Amino acid sequence: MKHAPQTPRQNDLSNLARHVAERVVLLVDDSRLQRKILQASLTRWGYRVLEASSGQEALRICEQAHPDMVISDWMMPGMDGLTFCKAFRAMKRDRYGYFILLTSKSEKDEVAKGLDNGADDFLTKPVNPAELRARLTAGERILSMERELTEKNRLIKTTLEKLQSLYESIDSDLIEAKKLQQSLLRERHRDFGTAEVSLMLQSSGHVGGDLVGFFPVGDSRVGLFAIDVSGHGISSALMTARLAGYLSSTSPEQNIAIEEAPGGGHRLLAPARVIEHLNQLVLDEMETEHYFTLLLADVDLTTGRVRMAQAGHPHPLVQRRDGTITQTGPGGLPVGLIGGAQYEAFETFLAPGDRLMIFSDGIIECPSVDGDLLGEDGLETIMRELADVSGPVLLETLIWRLSHYAEDGDFPDDVSAILLEFHAPLA
Repeated sequence: MKHAPQTPRQNDLSNLARHVAERVVLLVDDSRLQRKILQASLTRWGYRVLEASSGQEALRICEQAHPDMVISDWMMPGMDGLTFCKAFRAMKRDRYGYFILLTSKSEKDEVAKGLDNGADDFLTKPVNPAELRARLTAGERILSMERELTEKNRLIKTTLEKLQSLYESIDSDLIEAKKLQQSLLRERHRDFGTAEVSLMLQSSGHVGGDLVGFFPVGDSRVGLFAIDVSGHGISSALMTARLAGYLSSTSPEQNIAIEEAPGGGHRLLAPARVIEHLNQLVLDEMETEHYFTLLLADVDLTTGRVRMAQAGHPHPLVQRRDGTITQTGPGGLPVGLIGGAQYEAFETFLAPGDRLMIFSDGIIECPSVDGDLLGEDGLETIMRELADVSGPVLLETLIWRLSHYAEDGDFPDDVSAILLEFHAPLA
């Protein structure tokens, strides 16, 4: 036999009946007769009933039984209902207890006094059973909402604790990832005799998409590279780690910018051809939406000649011994956008006392608090002011100046740079 589906009101009543069966009601009244009358009604409605004849006895019961609802007379010898209510509210409980005061007092100031001391509702004596049940039903709604809220808060707390644990685990992993990424810069400074190379790399987060480095080839040549992968974070950092392998300073046989020279040894390939080769490698072998800018340089330590190719990276800055600053380069497309892209070679010569800086756009796009970017002119101003500062100290000072420009704000992008300082031709 099929039963008709319950209406929403029937569902509410069913839920209420289930909750009632779980509720414990404490009756507190010095009148045994009054307790018996109320106990009969409450038992008939499905409540489990406890009884106390005084406020002191009720407190002892509350310490053991933790009733869900309390119905207490106001006027009792010894501890009255109002004092008991206040003491009940002061007890440590893991859930809310609904408190109804029975009273013959109907003045507004007395009702307000009861509410101030923790009562939730009032019933005037003699008690009308229908009114009592209505008050209990209202209390059930409050307790049900409190139970749901407590459960939701518990779930939120548990979820937040799990998220915090996960965050701490991820943060720990990212700290280690940053150490590994920084280890890609095996040397931050090297003196080649006729020239010095200094490197600087600072990520905007734990890890980033910038990478700079150098690789000596023989006694008189050194390759420089500066990479800026699109985006930030883990995926960009993973790509820089892959690219670092293509331009390795420790494994010439894996470095795509180096080939074996006739008669033994190694030699640098033309930077433009290397970038074209790398562009095709990225498109053929890496399934990624990332692209990157690159500047690759071949430095002749004997003459100061620097051959370069540029793939969307900012124009390198040349500062002459007399303080004159120029920026040059054809620009070019970033690597990993278009197959078959071609890149143009360009070069400069460094005289003793000249220096070359290759930098990422995170430097010239460093914003002030007003949103004004440092720009190429701002970088040139800093370089002029730091004309007498050299090597790693210059790069560290540059970071400090950028931080000062941003008024100690965080850099929105990774910043990196290579500083090549030419001292004298090889004798």
